[in-house]
Amino acid sequence: MSEQPAAPAIPSADLAFALELADLADSISFPRFRSADLRIDTKPDRTFVTDADQAVENALRQRIEEQRPEDSFFGEESGRADRGSRRWILDPIDGTSNFLRGVPNWATLIALEIDGVQTVGVVSAPAFGARWWAELGGGAWGQDAGEAPRKLEVSGVSELEHASLSFQSINQWRGAGYLDSLLALEEQVWRDRAYGDMWSYMLLAEGLVDIVAEFDVKAYDLAALVPIVTEAGGRFTDIDGNESAWNGSALATNGALHDAVVAAVAAPRS
Repeated sequence: MSEQPAAPAIPSADLAFALELADLADSISFPRFRSADLRIDTKPDRTFVTDADQAVENALRQRIEEQRPEDSFFGEESGRADRGSRRWILDPIDGTSNFLRGVPNWATLIALEIDGVQTVGVVSAPAFGARWWAELGGGAWGQDAGEAPRKLEVSGVSELEHASLSFQSINQWRGAGYLDSLLALEEQVWRDRAYGDMWSYMLLAEGLVDIVAEFDVKAYDLAALVPIVTEAGGRFTDIDGNESAWNGSALATNGALHDAVVAAVAAPRS
């Protein structure tokens, strides 16, 4: 009989609070998914925002300010409030373009950053009936609706020729001046797809994808993903290998492939 995975530890107060915030987010976002009266606006940066994005962030920000009044805050829709070394970082709906088109690949991202380190991450995807979470030192976990939590572990793939890559968006790579690097990397891997948004990183933490890389991303797009990937045994840096969620790019791998991907992407490009 195969060994059963260990059960998740009793969550800390911070992780328990983050999971409570995820429940609140789901109660607001999911009923608005595929609703006929969804309001859609365009922000100054030409990205979309829906009334669901705004309602989720407003509710979570209010709950944080009530329950953690000394903590800082940074959200995609309402900006930041700096109060101390503990910062809650939120993307109320990661994958808004999917959400407004009725595609189920979207989630609320909730992170706690302490002294610049992402210590707690929760990704809640109610349209998938799935949630993933991690806390530094506590492992990474996933749960499907009605099922027991399962421990996450990245793949053991160690050669690029056997690796599965999610590159997210050709336009991102072109805009960043890295399109030639993407094409060169694509020639070295076994398989390439653009699963998109948070799901690529969760597939990585599940051991189903080996490399995820993208550009034009903000801390609220990434902060919740970092603990989940790293606690599952992977590495998470920017495209140049610097360990930061604030540099505008992301490279997440199973760890074994990380240096090879950094070298491949850094190759001369036009």
